[in-house]
Amino acid sequence: MTTTELATARKQAGPPPADAGSVRAHSPAGHGMRRLLRPYAGGFAAAGVLQVIGAVAGLAPLLAAVELGRTLLAPGTVDHDHVRFVVVAGAAGLLVRLLFTAAAAGMGHLLDGWVQLALRRELAARLGRVPIGWLSRRRSGELAKLVGEDVGAVHPFIAHTPGELVSAFVVPLVSLVYLFGVDWRLTLITLVPVVAAVALVPLMMTPARLREQADFDAAMTRIAGSVVEFVQGIAVVKAFGGGERAHREFRTATDDFVATFRRWVHGISPIAAAMQLVLSPPFVLLAVLVGGTALITGGGMAPADLLPFLLLGLGLTAPVAALGHGFDELQAARRAVGRIRDVLAVPPLREPAQPVAPHGHRVELRGVRFAYEPGREVLRGIDLVLEPGTVTALVGPSGSGKSTLVRLLPRFVDPTSGSVSLGGVDLRELGSRELYRQVSFVFQDVSLLRASVADNIALAVPDAGPEDVVRAARLANIHDRVLELPQGYDTVIGEDARLSGGEAQRVALARALLAGAPVLVLDEATSFADPHTELAVRRTLEELRGDRTVLVIAHRMETIAGADTVAVLEDGVIVEQGAPAELLDAGGTFASLWRARHAAGSAGGDERL
Repeated sequence: MTTTELATARKQAGPPPADAGSVRAHSPAGHGMRRLLRPYAGGFAAAGVLQVIGAVAGLAPLLAAVELGRTLLAPGTVDHDHVRFVVVAGAAGLLVRLLFTAAAAGMGHLLDGWVQLALRRELAARLGRVPIGWLSRRRSGELAKLVGEDVGAVHPFIAHTPGELVSAFVVPLVSLVYLFGVDWRLTLITLVPVVAAVALVPLMMTPARLREQADFDAAMTRIAGSVVEFVQGIAVVKAFGGGERAHREFRTATDDFVATFRRWVHGISPIAAAMQLVLSPPFVLLAVLVGGTALITGGGMAPADLLPFLLLGLGLTAPVAALGHGFDELQAARRAVGRIRDVLAVPPLREPAQPVAPHGHRVELRGVRFAYEPGREVLRGIDLVLEPGTVTALVGPSGSGKSTLVRLLPRFVDPTSGSVSLGGVDLRELGSRELYRQVSFVFQDVSLLRASVADNIALAVPDAGPEDVVRAARLANIHDRVLELPQGYDTVIGEDARLSGGEAQRVALARALLAGAPVLVLDEATSFADPHTELAVRRTLEELRGDRTVLVIAHRMETIAGADTVAVLEDGVIVEQGAPAELLDAGGTFASLWRARHAAGSAGGDERL
């Protein structure tokens, strides 16, 4: 979801309910898997019990095979009733194992689905409340990986790892009790591979290995972002002849990922190979046979007693090997949860405990300063008043702070110092619902939802009737174009038809006009429109100016000439302010810009400031 879509959805829904996703603004550091999993503790306990029963029952076939071997190898007549009992007991144990482990796995996957749903809801709730300025500085691939891959990383942690951990402890424990009862010396020998494997685990947690893992995770994030941005921007890149450069940048990202992956594999593979070797069945059998042979030839153990070690010895290492895999998945889940926790810890825009209603629609910016990063101010002491029923145009070079300034009104960001007030009330004291009833906005970079044209226009007023939607579309000069679409207002954007940049801007403008907010913020909202359409939309705004307070980033000379007030920004400071005619007569910065652009227009250039 883009920042524009998210902001518009916030306008529609207002602040989320107090229990949305269990997000609390006053506890940013309290998010984590423990709090998230707490409501499902009973389910995890039940799954654990089922897994324990299944794991213990899974030893029955092995014990039955041991007992059959002893019975058949014992001197004298074979007790057939005993043999049948042992076979039935082994088969029953196998059936119980299948039933209970299947039930535990099913419950684990259900819990996994619930937890992932809760986690994604919590992320959506928090992303819906963080400052839009914070979102705009994040790459779309980074957030896509967070909500997709990182949330998905909890699947093995919840659905598989708990059962594997239970088996890893229960099966060896029961087996060891039994084997110690047979021969404690050979039991210790059988444990040698397990001890060797456990001794290798700390080598996987050294600072070097952890750094390699962190580099690998960062490379995964970078390549995910590169893929998303490459695919989204390929049309524009190719249109301007930059296809080869785009491919080169993408290849660079993939090459960096491959190099990082190789370093990680080279560091971890020797340890992983050593663990697989000591836990492999041939190595375990070798240890048991060597130790058992020595004890049998020395007369310290009966030959029949070697059988349980040959069978259960393998049962000791298999769960431990699974534990190793579970450990890897647990570490991957822990890192993913850490990244999710970082996002959930981002402070949301503060909501007042008791919102205050504004008195009128007069907008004032007093001593406003703003910095995206400490020490790098984008706005430096802005004083500006927007009188009700007037149009104020912002003019200035690129990077002067115009877009940041207009984003203060819908609270996409809050000022670092100073205040922005509406009707005499600081925006931070209004509350989101009231703010978005008072302020509508249309930005140059418009992203429409994959929904019908009517739904896109009525996004902020979902109960609007068809006649209201059509009226707003007419005001935005998009009605005739909508009627040309395959399904008219029912056409799904992105599926049934695609709109040009200017058409998308006019749909967004219709959305803002339908909302009926008395304050309208426009960031060059008709920049992609043709001159005829731009003129029609400008006339519509002029008709509405008595009812609206409009703040617009203006580049076209006609838009600036029709404004009541022009504010000229340079390096985050308003250097000139007044009516267009007054500023032209003053002969300052605005007059110089006006004459330069007018001359460019007369020569066939672009009459834009």
